Amino acid sequence: MIVDSWRLVESELDVDRMAQTESLFALSNGHIGLRGNLDEGEPHSLPGSYLNSLYELRPLPYAEAGYGYPESGQSVINVTNGKLIRLLVDDEPFDIRYGELHSHTRTLDFRDGLLRREVDWTSPAAQKVHVSSTRLVSFAQRSITAIQYEVTPVDQPARIVLQSELIANEQLPAPGNDPRLAALMDAPLESEEVIEGKNASVLMVHKTRRSGLRMAAMMDHEWDGGGDVLTMIDSHPDSGRVTLSMMLQPGQRFRLVKFVGYGWSSQRSLPAVHSQVVAAVNAARHTGFDGLCAEQRRYLDDFWERSDVRLDGDDTLQQAIRFSLFHVLQAGARAEQRCIPAKGLTGSGYDGHTFWDTETFLLPVLTYTAPHAARDALRWRHSTLDLARERAEQLGHTGATFPWRTIRGQECSAYWPAGTAAYHINADVADAAMRYVYATDDTDFQRAYGAEILVETARMWISLGHFDAAGKFRIDGVTGPDEYSAIADNNVYTNLMAQRNLRGAVDVAKAHSDRADELGVTSTEIDAWKRAADSMYVPYDQRLGVHPQATGFTDHEKWDFENTPPEHYPLLLNYPYGDLYRTQVIKQADLVLAMHLRGDAFTAEQKARNFAYYEPLTVRDSSLSACTQAILAAEIGHLRLAQDYLHEVALTDLDNLHHNTGSGLHMANLAGVWLGLVAGFGGMRDHDGVLTFAPRLPPGWARLRFGMLWRNRLLRVDITQDEASYKVADGEPIVLRHHGQKVTVKPGKAVTKPIPAVVAPAPVQQPAGRPPLIPPSYGGRPWFG
Repeated sequence: MIVDSWRLVESELDVDRMAQTESLFALSNGHIGLRGNLDEGEPHSLPGSYLNSLYELRPLPYAEAGYGYPESGQSVINVTNGKLIRLLVDDEPFDIRYGELHSHTRTLDFRDGLLRREVDWTSPAAQKVHVSSTRLVSFAQRSITAIQYEVTPVDQPARIVLQSELIANEQLPAPGNDPRLAALMDAPLESEEVIEGKNASVLMVHKTRRSGLRMAAMMDHEWDGGGDVLTMIDSHPDSGRVTLSMMLQPGQRFRLVKFVGYGWSSQRSLPAVHSQVVAAVNAARHTGFDGLCAEQRRYLDDFWERSDVRLDGDDTLQQAIRFSLFHVLQAGARAEQRCIPAKGLTGSGYDGHTFWDTETFLLPVLTYTAPHAARDALRWRHSTLDLARERAEQLGHTGATFPWRTIRGQECSAYWPAGTAAYHINADVADAAMRYVYATDDTDFQRAYGAEILVETARMWISLGHFDAAGKFRIDGVTGPDEYSAIADNNVYTNLMAQRNLRGAVDVAKAHSDRADELGVTSTEIDAWKRAADSMYVPYDQRLGVHPQATGFTDHEKWDFENTPPEHYPLLLNYPYGDLYRTQVIKQADLVLAMHLRGDAFTAEQKARNFAYYEPLTVRDSSLSACTQAILAAEIGHLRLAQDYLHEVALTDLDNLHHNTGSGLHMANLAGVWLGLVAGFGGMRDHDGVLTFAPRLPPGWARLRFGMLWRNRLLRVDITQDEASYKVADGEPIVLRHHGQKVTVKPGKAVTKPIPAVVAPAPVQQPAGRPPLIPPSYGGRPWFG
């Protein structure tokens, strides 16, 4: 890859890296997702066209049945593929595996949201052609994707044939033995309608066989430059094809524009879904390809104006920053009250499920850069409350219990110790709702949606926990963020996040008393929430002077890191869970994450001691860990360590550090790049609506600049080694704190404050063989595999 701060450029095609690059070059708007497959479809690693929340059901078999186990799972499916444009040059199919490939360049531009491809190829019959294509998934018209495809003979006349296709039920490669990959489902779509249009269009309607979801896809075309063009249309239940034939002279360019519209519904009739895609494609044709590109650029100009992060002193990291922000935006921009999957719409990894990752990692970024997307994601959670209440009742709780992993809202985790027992998801959702309201002052959302989320999750905590003999509120038998520990008592992260959840419910019930009445909230219930929050038990190991991750954790035997071979990571694929659960080994930051999100519950000294204790135990077998470790390392003063972790976060997908980018990008990790910079080196915190900064840059960085929205005002922060400047564009002043000092930032005038010198803490160590990863882009080698 070429380092370019605004573009991802692949200067030559590497078939061995195709799975990874198909994910890297994926386009999405949160509603439609297209993997970066080649236009002609082959060769490929994993074909992928996705519609957000369009899934199929699959059985979840158990060796032994148990009460409350989910009976079926939900898996994202590969929907009708509209990307395909096949090219034949004098009867020779254009296939990069044959003939001679002179050059092949692909470029993903973060400013205009377009994927461009330039190819020079000579067929086995010695016909040389130049091929270029431009692909987009529209932010402005969320049902539309479009492709401009151009072919030009170079040396001699050529007979050119283009075949533009819609293909349903594509054959997919079988997954490996990695449980994180998607379940294989053969031919999930059943044809309901195929219509050939008069103007080189084809429309296909399908329905999923088990889940009963209906989808439609339609393609239509425009072209110029070919003189006499012979057109043929043919279609079948699972395929539609428009074939264009022409003779081109050397240097004569033929341009084809393909418009593809998608729509789906669980409720609308076939005629309604049919009409929806016809309308979408007609609107796109009226806009035209150039108009779609112009809309795309305007949308992204607006986003980058408020959200760009600029770093002086590291060109590779600057590219990775914009790559990550672009993909985070793509994941949520037009999801519009549907979930944001852990892989976005870039691949089928994790079966397309959403987890707590969305609320804890992605929504903070979207809250401060694209708040409309955060609001929509939270409204999706609210729309699943009835299912969450049903799950709570099934488990013997009051209130609502959100699922550990899901697409529609039902629990899809077949492994209950890591799924059902991970109750912290409820507090994570509540926390995201509170953070959104603090940052946007959106009291309409708070009243209509946030209040019910907070009330129902607070009710769940009261029914799950109990008061012990000492009057402390305990939450026993739960699994925290660290999945190498399960069914523990008083997980600190869970208890502290539940405490915030309970206090948030108290506040919202008082602020919107009429809404609380509608939800059946009583004064007795509010008192119970307050008492539980004020009495929340937070274990502390006096002997070691640290917080145990959960009760008794620091008494466990420590994992034998010295004798764990590098090829045995990740541990979950090489050791029984029983071995992991009974030892001190951490998959991903847990107590350390609590110190980030509930930093107000710890002293500075406690943070330093806790970090030093947990750093040698955390193996980072999850991509969710390094960004949190970077944030706390920066806060404590381990600036070089934080910088190393940030490099790991930023290059996880670009350098395929976990060897699983091929199944889709790690969206929470990509959001972690922004978090590592803004919350880490910017020191930004927003505990209970108080905006604070404690910025410090590591050696080698000259300047860090970023923008963020705070209560409908754009705040710009400019940090150097010695000082930080804060400026608000317009509107009311913003009151914040800089290294503990109250600062009032008025519109149009920057406030500059010195950065106090850092007191270097004592060095910390990582587990043997698991230091911060130095990615290949920085001359290192991955330690995975």
